[in-house]
Amino acid sequence: MTVQVGDRIPEATLTTMDDGVQALSTQDIFGGRKVVLFAVPGAFTPTCSAQHLPGFVQHAGDFKAKGVDTVACMSVNDVFVMGAWGDSQGTGDSVLMLADGNGDFTRALGLEMDATGFGMGERSQRFALVADDGVITGLHVEAAGEFRVSSAESVLATL
Repeated sequence: MTVQVGDRIPEATLTTMDDGVQALSTQDIFGGRKVVLFAVPGAFTPTCSAQHLPGFVQHAGDFKAKGVDTVACMSVNDVFVMGAWGDSQGTGDSVLMLADGNGDFTRALGLEMDATGFGMGERSQRFALVADDGVITGLHVEAAGEFRVSSAESVLATL
């Protein structure tokens, strides 16, 4: 079942590149802070690289100005791919790049999709969520093939 506004972020472990591979629990990421997490079907894919991630990088300061402590990007990719994608996109400290390598967190959220028809296996749907101290306060899930409600600009307008 898909998470809803008012639900707690499920417990899971994600990874990031920070002087090597670093495991972060969802409590580490979401506990005691306001977080905007957006998820993409795949690193280095066209819409994700040309629009989704760049929008959040560009507007990172706007999110901070609205009280967001962390902006994070997640994909069902390995940590090395997410690290390389973040480097290639110039995310720096503006966006925390998170790998959900086996899709465990994505499944716990109920936001997985079957992309085997594209040779990509099970992936995350395109979405954005806002969480305050681990409680989901906003959830923006895209219809298949769309990119509207989870854009940086759209999420900013809801804060």
